[in-house]
Parts: sequence; C-alpha cells; structure tokens
Amino acid sequence: MTTFVGRARELKLLADLVTTVSSESRTGRPGRALLLRGRRRVGKSRLVDEFVERADTPYVYFTAIGGSRTQDLAGFTEAVIGSSLPRAQILRDLTAPQTWDAALTLLGQILPTDSPSVVVMDEMPYLVREDPTFEGALQKAFDRTLSRLPVLLILIGSDMGMMEALNTYGRPFYQRGTDLVVPPLNPAEVGAMLDLSPTDAFDAFLVTGGLPLVLQEWPQGAGLWEYLAQVLERPTSPLLVSGERVVAAEFPTEALAQQVLAAIGNGERTFSLIARDAGGMSSATLTRALTMLVSRQMVAAELPLSTQPSKLTRYRISDPYLRFWLAFVRTGIPAIERGRGDLVLENIRSRWTDWRGRAVEPVVRESLWRLADDRLPSDSNVVGSYWTRTNDPEIDIVAADRGPIAGRVTAVGSIKWHDEAPFDVRDLARLAHHRDRLPGTDPDTPLIAISRTGTSLPDLATLTPSDLITAWPL
Repeated sequence: MTTFVGRARELKLLADLVTTVSSESRTGRPGRALLLRGRRRVGKSRLVDEFVERADTPYVYFTAIGGSRTQDLAGFTEAVIGSSLPRAQILRDLTAPQTWDAALTLLGQILPTDSPSVVVMDEMPYLVREDPTFEGALQKAFDRTLSRLPVLLILIGSDMGMMEALNTYGRPFYQRGTDLVVPPLNPAEVGAMLDLSPTDAFDAFLVTGGLPLVLQEWPQGAGLWEYLAQVLERPTSPLLVSGERVVAAEFPTEALAQQVLAAIGNGERTFSLIARDAGGMSSATLTRALTMLVSRQMVAAELPLSTQPSKLTRYRISDPYLRFWLAFVRTGIPAIERGRGDLVLENIRSRWTDWRGRAVEPVVRESLWRLADDRLPSDSNVVGSYWTRTNDPEIDIVAADRGPIAGRVTAVGSIKWHDEAPFDVRDLARLAHHRDRLPGTDPDTPLIAISRTGTSLPDLATLTPSDLITAWPL
C-alpha cells in the first residue's frame, strides 16, 4: 500500500500557511513557524513530503540523524545545496558552517525574498539534545531573518514532551511557532485505505491504531484474520517491531514506567490492581510512574461521569495500536521468532471478542461525541462512562453538558459489539435499570444503543458501525 490517503485537514492547514506567508510578504514579518509533532510511525514525515510535493514551492527538507552536531551540520548543508531553493548552489563556494548560528544565518541569506519557500527540519529532538545552543540559534535566526521572509519553517519531532516544551514559557522559541499534532489515521481513513466495510475498518483500527506504516502491509480488502495470519509469521513486521520501538524511544531508562504500561496493557484499570500486576509497586512509585505516563499521553486517566463527584480513577492505554500490542504481541514475540506465530494467533482468537468489546469503547465514545449535534440531545458536550467501586452499575455511554461532574445527564447508552445477536429487549431492560441508578438521570433520560449488528427494536435510537464511521473525516 503506497497510496496517500486522508490528512485533508492537515494538508489544508499547511497550504493555508504557505498562502499566509505569501500574502503577508509586504507586512514586514510574513514568516511562520510550525512545530509539528506526533508519535513515531504516525506519518508526520510522509505528510510533509506529500505537502511539499503538492505545493509547487521551493523547499529544503533536512532530517537529523542524531549522531553529532558536526554530522548534522554537514547533513543540513548538503540538504540545502541539493534542494530546490533558487540560490542553493551559492553554498558550494562557501566554507561549511561549523555552528548552527552560522548555518541558519547562511540559510536566511539564500531564501527567496519575493516568493514563498518552505524549510523542513525533521527529527528536531536530536538537534536539541546534541547541541545546547541550538534553540537559541534558532530563535535568533527566526527573529532576525526568517520571520522577515516569506518562508514557512516546519519543525518535526516524535518526542511529544520535548516538542511541546519547545514552545513553552522560558524556552528560546516560546510563542514563535504554532503547534500541530498529527494523529494516526482515523477509522474512516483506515477503511478507505484498505477498502474495508465500516465494521471491518473499526477492527483494523483497533489492531493497527491507524499507523500508516503498519497499515501498508495489510492486503487490500483482506479481513482481520487473513492479515494477522500473514504478519504473525514475520518477526520483522511493523505490527511487531513498532511497539518495541515506541516504548524504547519514549522510556529509554524508565523501567518502572514500562512495568506500569505493561500492567495496564494486561487489562488492569485501577490503581491497586496495576500496583499488584507491576510487582507490588509502592503507592508513591506508582503515582510517579502514572503521572509520567499520563503527561506523555501514553495513558489516559478517567473518572466516572455523573452529577456526583467521584475519585474512582481508571487508567487505559491511550493509543489503540499500543493497546493491542501490549495485550497480544509483546509477550508473543519469542514464539513468533521461533516460527510459532500460530500460537499467538490462537491466543488472539480466544480472547478477541472480550478484548475488542472493551477496546472499542473509547473509539465509540469519541465517535459519538463527534456526532453529538446530530445524534444526541442538545447540550451534550461530553461523552464518558460511569462505574462504581463494585462495577454495579457499569454504564458504557453517558452524555452530559459537562464533565467529569455533570450539571445534567443528557443521554445514557450501551455498547454491544458482538458479531452476532443484535441489541435486544433484554439489553434494553438492563440499560434502563442501570440508568435508574446513575446520579443525574430520570425515567425520561433518553436511551441509545451502539451495536455492531444493529437492533431488533425499531423504536430504539441505535447506531451501527456505518453510522459511527461518518463521524470521522476523510
């Protein structure tokens, strides 16, 4: 799979920024900077590649390798000389710069002054780590030169925390750039890329997380089990190796954070059960690890949504791909490496229905939130869930005017994501009983069903995968 699919919103934003630097060239400071971040393998570089190819604008694309400052300075100079910038060849006759201050100054001298151009610096965190003066040099170049030129400076990085910190108070580049987070491909984009039905597209999204590199080895139109049977026989498959690389890149030295991540990936959701699964970790140590994981957006911490306050926090893996990888692939890699991917596939089959039923819940809730204006009562501004300490009741869908403490609960729903057996009268009776025990509801609070196979109740408001997929833009 090599066709570029989706990213319409991001491509339009980038094109609009080029239009801005061109139209404001007479204002004195038309230059713009964009800090583009996203998890590894989410397709950041591919997105910018596609953009500069479509833009028909002179550009230079430099990717740091993280070896040393000297190596990356040399690589930057070579990238500029080999670029489509009109005056790039001037650098051939000049002494190679030995500092980033000198390199960025030279760049400013050869950029066009009367037409737009694009400068891309990929793997920014490498440059920040290997040279403590880089951020200051970038700020100086932008303030004195680049902001005065019709240039779009795109800074790309996978270290989410570092990229976000670059634009925070106290850092040299503070308030000089606009932040853009590149998400994975959404379920609709996954379905379009693989030519899958909405039902199968959600399954593919839960396994791949919408990561383009992982999706590229999914045969066009193939079902889930055909795909898994193929990739679980290949130890080098991106489905297998991407998880290891993500964890190693995010937590190169934090072994305790990895333990906690694994415990949540095993299905534990509460503080005490995570501590037990992580080897009896102390409360203070677990709190620090969870704080780190939440701050890096690897783990989501959620509270029950109702009109009453609660401290019953639950934790889940934020990224769908990593959720699947931790649950099934991480412990199965040794078997795959010795040629027994069939054992891993059998394990996935035996647990798939239960695992998928829980894993799809946050995806369904976000889909429903995106459809709120069309499918939910007015003032449904948040969509969450509800549980008690004993999980009686446990409600999949709670829509409300605000959260986590609602002023008004606007709707209550249930998710039934089975291959057979549509949402029936027993499911409805159970949902109504649970609604009556949810703080902030009354007998008139609307009920909704989200079902993989529809419903046998014609008067019940029901959403199927075909309805949910429309929440996501292509």
